[in-house]
Amino acid sequence: MTRLTDRALRLTVFIGESDTWHHKPLYSEIVHRAHAAGLAGASVFRGIEGFGGSSLIHTSRLLSLSEDLPIAVVIVDTESRVRAFLPQLDELVTEGLVTLDDCEVMRYTSREDAPGGTDGKGKKSL
Repeated sequence: MTRLTDRALRLTVFIGESDTWHHKPLYSEIVHRAHAAGLAGASVFRGIEGFGGSSLIHTSRLLSLSEDLPIAVVIVDTESRVRAFLPQLDELVTEGLVTLDDCEVMRYTSREDAPGGTDGKGKKSL
């Protein structure tokens, strides 16, 4: 395996678990659109406690179970590809927080994913 490093942009979308887009979970719509846009990857993380613009604390503790726990959708790709995806988020995210962070990606790739190669599915790697 070869160790590679590269500069990238991390996009994080903070929303609520109950947020929807056309009766589907909003986080799922974001992930599917990121996939359709050919972004390198997206992950959804469910928080156990948090608050946002409403100042209401949402928690997973037994005595105060919330149906609206915090969700973070994280997408990492090149700056140009992430920025090209932002207009879709403008359409989807009406309440929430969207952040962008420069980051350094450390990748471990197989022999098939040598520099300039594909990810094994025909897509160019980061």
